[in-house]
Amino acid sequence: TTSGAMCPNPLSSCLSLSDFNYTTDGYEGDGPEDVKSQDGSETMPFIDESPTMSPQLCTPHGDAASPSPPEGLLPGKGLEMKKLVLSGFLASEEIYINQLEALLLPMRPLKAAATSSQPVLTIQQVETIFYKIQDIFVIHKEFYDALYPHIQQWDEKVTVGHLFQKLASQLGVYKAFVDNYKVALETAEKCSQANSQFQKISENLKVKGPKDSKDCTTTNTMEALLYKPIDRVTRSTLVLHDLLKHTPKDHPDFPLLQDALRISQNFLSSINEEIDPRRTAVTTPKGEARQLVKDGFLVELSDCSRKLRHVFLFTDLLLCAKMKKTSVGRQQQYECKWYIPLADLAFQTLDDSEPSPHVQVLPEHEIEEIKIKISVLKSEIQKEKKAPKGQSRVDRLRKKMNEQESWLLLHSPTIPFRIHNKHGKSFLFLISSDYERAEWRESIQRLQKNDIQSCVLSSVELQVLTSSCFKLRTVHNIPVTSYKDDEETPGLNGFLHVIVRSAQGFKESANLYCTLEVDSYGYFVSKAKTRVFRDTTEPTWNEEFEIELEGSQCLRILCYETCYDKSKISKDDNEIVDKIMGKGQVQLDPTTVQSKNWHMDVIEMNGIKVEFSMKFTSRDLSLKRTPSKKQSGVFGVKINVVTKRERSKVPYIVRQCIEEVEKRGIDEVGIYRISGVATDIQTLKAAFDTNTKDILVMLSDMDINAIAGTLKLYFRELPEPLLTDRLYPAFMEGIALSDPAAKENCMMHLLRSLPDPNLITFLILLEHLKRVAEKEPINKMSLHNLATVFGPTLLRPSESEIAKTLSITTASDIWSHDVMAQVQVLLYYLQHPPISFAELKRNTLYFSTDV
Repeated sequence: TTSGAMCPNPLSSCLSLSDFNYTTDGYEGDGPEDVKSQDGSETMPFIDESPTMSPQLCTPHGDAASPSPPEGLLPGKGLEMKKLVLSGFLASEEIYINQLEALLLPMRPLKAAATSSQPVLTIQQVETIFYKIQDIFVIHKEFYDALYPHIQQWDEKVTVGHLFQKLASQLGVYKAFVDNYKVALETAEKCSQANSQFQKISENLKVKGPKDSKDCTTTNTMEALLYKPIDRVTRSTLVLHDLLKHTPKDHPDFPLLQDALRISQNFLSSINEEIDPRRTAVTTPKGEARQLVKDGFLVELSDCSRKLRHVFLFTDLLLCAKMKKTSVGRQQQYECKWYIPLADLAFQTLDDSEPSPHVQVLPEHEIEEIKIKISVLKSEIQKEKKAPKGQSRVDRLRKKMNEQESWLLLHSPTIPFRIHNKHGKSFLFLISSDYERAEWRESIQRLQKNDIQSCVLSSVELQVLTSSCFKLRTVHNIPVTSYKDDEETPGLNGFLHVIVRSAQGFKESANLYCTLEVDSYGYFVSKAKTRVFRDTTEPTWNEEFEIELEGSQCLRILCYETCYDKSKISKDDNEIVDKIMGKGQVQLDPTTVQSKNWHMDVIEMNGIKVEFSMKFTSRDLSLKRTPSKKQSGVFGVKINVVTKRERSKVPYIVRQCIEEVEKRGIDEVGIYRISGVATDIQTLKAAFDTNTKDILVMLSDMDINAIAGTLKLYFRELPEPLLTDRLYPAFMEGIALSDPAAKENCMMHLLRSLPDPNLITFLILLEHLKRVAEKEPINKMSLHNLATVFGPTLLRPSESEIAKTLSITTASDIWSHDVMAQVQVLLYYLQHPPISFAELKRNTLYFSTDV
């Protein structure tokens, strides 16, 4: 038994139904874990007493329920689901009645003692502390006794709406309880301090477990139990929502339940201020209101490993918690890892920067591979949904996708967010976006202006506060995409073209630039950065970027002033020291963005206005290889046409771009991965297409990422891939071979089958990419990273080939199915010892001695 824990009793067994997506909180620091019941079947954790969740589906009174739905009971059969919702609610109603009974138990002897010669409390104090508890108990006992037989003898015609209607009509009693709640708590606290006998009573209230459960008494504090009625109204309202969802509109219950819901919602909104759990649940013992201001999931670096934490910012302290591992049937709870009073909290100043622990950053390709796996799982889920018996497979796929997304959430963030306790301890979080870090910092600094006093919580106070976190949280789910309903906007997949035009509203001249972030798989990532516009109050960038969207719904723009004193900053630490001048975001509304025209917009931030334009190309369209109408240029023109015209073995554009990258881009971090400015790339494209004479001067002046981008664009726009449509299926089969000798023979034979211009160009590019990868310690581009960037560009089939693929319907499906194999093909050749054109051509049958 625990003191002060707001914890219901275990119920014998729970049903897990795919239709019920209430419990998505089963996370632990190192990734999601499955809760197993004793027989090893997977179940969902039981959640009780939470105003944010509907009840999990449990049988009342501990009757054993099978871990899978009974035969004939399939998710979606409305009235059977309704019975399950009611069973779960009845089970939690029994717990609630037991909790009220535990509160009433000491009331009668305390009342009797008040008139004796040795009173513990006065009559007035007893009536204040236990105000309306007896009435609430009677209301719920009557409701429970009336509902129970209906569940026991269930049939489709059963009506329960009148019982919920009656319950809703008695909410006035709750209004009286809520009005008195704060006084009741303060009185109980004062009486505890003044009277040790009452203190002992109020800290050890015994709550019975459900019938048929052996030895299931738990110990609760009076403060914890007095909060239960506050919580119950919200709970009942949520259950009404669920019942309506599973009651046919022509069922006699439907209008009655609707009426009960209307009454409950009106009641809740009328007393919203008093009942607000953020205000009431965490009243400090001194009677001050401690409110929750912000909460969210952050990754904490603890003992050099990444842990997922739920962080709560209250008006006077920051609390870092993790979800406790709980057995099935136990209410989920947070465990406090640490807290810092805001009066003692400081942010790191760069001068006294301690050496930061090494942050392990995963190679880009591992992150990309997981994203591709998630894309594949998503398209499989969509297909299974249309299949007649696809539901059970959908659940398995969803679970798998969940695991991948949670892994991604834990391993992706790399931006440090350090906070210090003035007494010397410091903590390090990793955040995926500078925007989010700035929001946490600003929220804390805003509260610190309120002249807060430092506080120390006793273990009981800390336990009560941590228990209340479960009810208070505003962010319930780990922010990954699988938690979103399929009916919700799935977000955009494809390419967003953004032109950052100009900004105004700066008071003083500064060196200014903007970064762009979009959400990707549940968190935000930085995708592009404008150049620094020096010493101005009105920067005009007019720079265009092409940003890949992966289920994105939101674009963020941050405006920075450059800080040049970066001598104290370790570059590997990703610490951004430039000052954020403003930040803002816009929703990516598919209807607005998907028109073919540019859409102008303005983001206002702290008095600064940033003007930008955007348009969107879906992935299906962006994957198309569109042949150029002008055969005189080089982009979109077959490679043999270009080499014949130029009388060269390798197109001039390929040779020049490779030469320039090797001259001054080989040490550039993220070369070929970081986007160049789209307008620069278009300028170079036009120059190569028209064979401008001063192209070499242009190349030497141009940003190196734009040159790398031009080379990638050239290969992407070839009317057929460099490795040809004809050989594409054979490359896919060859890379899948397991025997090394067979694979070697096949892969070399395929190269030999390429037309000469394609083969020579491919071999020259291959050697160039190997030289880039040799500088991996400096440029962070491994062979695998380069294969990820170039594989689809060199192999992705043209539109006519995609149409021939029978089993796959859209270009985006091709993208997710084949992209991993395309990467593997290029990686195979990159990891292979040098391949010579002459040697290849000499061997009609290629045997390698190394295999």
